[in-house]
Amino acid sequence: MSELSEWDSFYVIVGSAAGALVGLQFVVMTLIAERPPVRSPEAGSAFATPTVLHFSSVLLLSAVLRAPWRDISPVATLWGLLGLAGTTYSVLVAWRVRRQTVYRPVLEDWSFHVLLPLVAYATLALTALAAPLHVRGALFGVGAAALLLLFIGIHNAWDTVSYYVFVQRKDDKE
Repeated sequence: MSELSEWDSFYVIVGSAAGALVGLQFVVMTLIAERPPVRSPEAGSAFATPTVLHFSSVLLLSAVLRAPWRDISPVATLWGLLGLAGTTYSVLVAWRVRRQTVYRPVLEDWSFHVLLPLVAYATLALTALAAPLHVRGALFGVGAAALLLLFIGIHNAWDTVSYYVFVQRKDDKE
């Protein structure tokens, strides 16, 4: 499908970045695991696991969109299912963020761990519905959602590391 082929370079770049960042996130979590904070599994399921999932979603989305599809319908169905699954997962993350007691989330945390991922995954689900009628617009929506998830993941990974280095380490020394 020629419309998808125009996006090849975009998804090679975005997918490669997501794949590399998934690996880097595992390295960081391994280093942090040497001195985990108390009750960290509770916070991990609210803050760290979703970050890996967002990077993985971008990687999956990039791979799906790089496949040689002949029609938009099957690929739109796949990205729509990813959008529905991600939307559901975002609601679960909201519940986990609210329930955990390790850290009191501020507006930035709610925005980057719940609200923005919810917007990105809902965009995927909605653009899947629009794809048969407006292929070009839907593909721009998917690209925007992929970039949003990538940047959410970058922000959240940095936030996790900086919290551990600047807050948790300081508390450990006192």
